[in-house]
Amino acid sequence: MNAFKLLFTLSFACLLVNCNSSKKEEKTERPNILFIMSDDHTSQAWGIYGGVLKDYVQNTNIERLGDQGMVLNNAFCTNSICVPSRATILSGQYSNKNGVYTLSDALHSDSLNVAKVLQKSGYQTAIIGKWHLKDEPSGFDYYNILHDQGRYWDPILRTAENFNKPAEAWDVHKGFSTDVITQLSLDWLNQRDKDKPFMLMTHFKATHEPFDFPERYNHLYENIEIPEPESLLDFSPETTGRSIIGQKLENLSWRYEQASNDPKNWWCHYPGLPFYTKGMDSITARKATYQKFIKDFMRSGAAIDDNIGKILDYLEASDLAENTIVIYTADQGYFLGEHGFFDKRLIYEESLRMPFVIRYPKEIEAGGRLDDIILNIDFAALFADYAGVQQPESFQGRSFRENLKGRTPEDWRTSAYYRYWTNHPERPGHFGIRNKRYKLALFYGQSLDMTGSSKETTEPAWEFYDLEKDPKENHNAYNNTEYQDIIKDMKVELIKQREAVEDTDEQYPTMQKIFKTHWN
Repeated sequence: MNAFKLLFTLSFACLLVNCNSSKKEEKTERPNILFIMSDDHTSQAWGIYGGVLKDYVQNTNIERLGDQGMVLNNAFCTNSICVPSRATILSGQYSNKNGVYTLSDALHSDSLNVAKVLQKSGYQTAIIGKWHLKDEPSGFDYYNILHDQGRYWDPILRTAENFNKPAEAWDVHKGFSTDVITQLSLDWLNQRDKDKPFMLMTHFKATHEPFDFPERYNHLYENIEIPEPESLLDFSPETTGRSIIGQKLENLSWRYEQASNDPKNWWCHYPGLPFYTKGMDSITARKATYQKFIKDFMRSGAAIDDNIGKILDYLEASDLAENTIVIYTADQGYFLGEHGFFDKRLIYEESLRMPFVIRYPKEIEAGGRLDDIILNIDFAALFADYAGVQQPESFQGRSFRENLKGRTPEDWRTSAYYRYWTNHPERPGHFGIRNKRYKLALFYGQSLDMTGSSKETTEPAWEFYDLEKDPKENHNAYNNTEYQDIIKDMKVELIKQREAVEDTDEQYPTMQKIFKTHWN
């Protein structure tokens, strides 16, 4: 009997040890999350989405991620401007919910964000690089963030130790911004608590204006003519029937000229100055501006690709690659001469689309493409799902983990809601929806109470595009009789979407008047 009791006791003890071991193994096997994000590095400059630049961009490591993971073909932002998009990614909320509508707004430290959710669940969290959300970061065990937008050379970074100290106490790091941010990220990975899973956000300043690049790329694209987008010579709304002027390339050439004339007092330092278009006709001037702009942009992007490679090599050398989810994306898209534009903000495809690639060898099949409509409100929910924690009720997005495994839920969204809140005559406030084939938008042209908006209003106008017949959005088909039933149905869907996200403008009598006058 004693022998039997001893055997039973030992067996039970072994069972407990095995259970505890399994629990410990399960805990440590929660995946790490490495979220790499650039600024404005639009899909046209990634190569893996095709386009006129695909044979010119340096994208060895973006292709590497795409070959080893999955590329999202239809990821979209919900407000195409830096600060609001970043706030949405962290909060999982549309601008009308997180309160970050424009560049002037702040994501308050007491707001719930996905870093706090993961931190509470046992993740070690860090953010390094661009922040731009005004208030001190919260939910991160470690942060080392660029001051304001940051600068490309010898960037100034702020940590918890000096965030609230005078500017002279902030740290200056010698070198090129993208290289510096990568090295700081690798340093943190080396020094982290290796008993915890981690979420690291590595945020590059590149490829934001002034599109600077390290010296190793000074001669890249030298004496090469870069192909132009087909709508480069679109000079006015009359050519496409669109209702807005947009940010024309001539505004960029004017900036180049101002910086050339007075580089010390201009707000940024463009590479390769002086640059002038004086004496050129309008077509020659636009083409010359495009060539400078696009070469600088791709050189800046090449440095991102270099540094993604350094990070991927580190993960492999450290045996972290298998259990680390790696994402590379940009906070929104950007016009690279399409429609004669630069910058972003608009619901048009080049601005709306977020390039996105994700690698997770344990779950995601290599080399896949996902066509489902994914929004930046979904990122926080995805992270929570991977971390094994319940999604907070405040998150408006939805995890797309099953979509990535090829099991898209039957009730997945079929259209995306978008709203740009900052109003200016050239780029008015507007909202709209995009489904797999069509896009409908109302440019309402009112400043409302948005910080940084112009008080100048514009006449409300609708735009509609058939993305199958007109993928480059070169013809506003709103008044085409062929589409009237489709437009009517999309207006109904637009109302449903606005009600679902509680963005109905009930607080703005001016908007209610516009709806009564212009909705039908």
